[in-house]
Amino acid sequence: MPSIQTALPPELANNVIRLYRECLRRARFIGHQQHNTELIVSMVRQQFKKHKDETDPEKIQKLKDDAARGLINHILYETEKMTGRKFSGGS
Repeated sequence: MPSIQTALPPELANNVIRLYRECLRRARFIGHQQHNTELIVSMVRQQFKKHKDETDPEKIQKLKDDAARGLINHILYETEKMTGRKFSGGS
């Protein structure tokens, strides 16, 4: 079974790897604050493992977008918490 690095074009594989690392970094940060690092890191790993054999570029892009959206939402949440300023348009 080919790895994600050999099954995909190099630029796409590198982006997925960078995204995975950033998601794990964020998960460790959140887990440290909430005292459940192992659980949150495990959840991130499960999501990436669940789709590790995906080769359809459109599906991969959607998964990447979903993961990036989650990271952005967390960054906005943390920024709002620190500054007291609301950035999102929600209620």
